[in-house]
Amino acid sequence: MAEFTVRHPGSSEVPGTQSLRRIVQVLKVLAEHQEVGLRFVDVAALCGLQQPTAHRLLKALQVEQLVERDSVTRRYRLGGLAFELGMAAAPQFDLLEMSSPGLRRLAEKSGDTSFLFIRRGNDVVCLNRVLGHYSIQTPVVTVGSRQPMGVNAGGLAMLIALPPIEVEAILDAVESRLSVYGNCDRADIARLVQRGHEQGYASIGEMAVPGVTAIGLPVSVKSGVPVAALTIAAPTSRMTKARQAELVPLLQEEVERLAEQLYRR
Repeated sequence: MAEFTVRHPGSSEVPGTQSLRRIVQVLKVLAEHQEVGLRFVDVAALCGLQQPTAHRLLKALQVEQLVERDSVTRRYRLGGLAFELGMAAAPQFDLLEMSSPGLRRLAEKSGDTSFLFIRRGNDVVCLNRVLGHYSIQTPVVTVGSRQPMGVNAGGLAMLIALPPIEVEAILDAVESRLSVYGNCDRADIARLVQRGHEQGYASIGEMAVPGVTAIGLPVSVKSGVPVAALTIAAPTSRMTKARQAELVPLLQEEVERLAEQLYRR
């Protein structure tokens, strides 16, 4: 039987809101772990749901093709309909098309992997990625994957551009999810945000993704609110401080181009 929230007199809560929130939460968690998939017990734990509830939601989403289950590993991932809905929404934003030339230039000039991230609530989603020509690439973050803000250079870049009070609220919201990202915790992200303010760009390495260091800058329009971020990732041994200083102007140039395109739209 479907679970519904009772609306008491004077309450603005819409019937069915609790179930809808749970469904959205499950889809977000699956998107975050799309590459490896999740068992239903993992979904229950990450979403704070009872196992029978998580199992029931996953089965219902599977029927609607929003979720699929691997018959061998028994792990769940986002399904075909989720992809179709995302593609249907993409033309509204045009970010994929607008960002591609800039990402190709960054990958060509740097030789490393370039990324575009967008914000979704307290998370960032990798929307686009271009590999460079250097012999060792770092395509660890896949297109469509979702992570808490701050555990990669894209989310960190957007945190740096936000007011401190909003940063604190975001860190409060994602803190319980950080333990799965290696040795990354709230204090680490707060420290990196502060360092980003001091040096003028986001830089993160040897934390959520061992062996990889990435730098990033936020993409903001007239309001100053970051809507996206561009990043470059490389092996840590290659991404030295001196090289970061060389790459930041390239990032800044592409950020300004993309921001201008967004503003004109």
